[in-house]
Amino acid sequence: MPITDSFSSFDTGLTGPICGGFDITPDDANDLSSMTRALMVTGSGDLGVVLKDGDTLVLPGLTPGVIYPLRIVRVLATGTTATGIKGLV
Repeated sequence: MPITDSFSSFDTGLTGPICGGFDITPDDANDLSSMTRALMVTGSGDLGVVLKDGDTLVLPGLTPGVIYPLRIVRVLATGTTATGIKGLV
């Protein structure tokens, strides 16, 4: 029996629930396959990122299991010490 999706007729937006995800490998040269709506890490540390508007920065001391609402196009190897990075869409 298929799973019932009571919200299938609703549009996906930034305020709605996360509908997908993917593992992220930090890379200084290549963008992600999809821009994130949010991300989380499973191992604490810093995260070097390029945001949607092109700004590059290091987010210090991310906590495992916290969902950070960030529109990210690239996760950089440089400056990243966090592990288990998950992109949420």
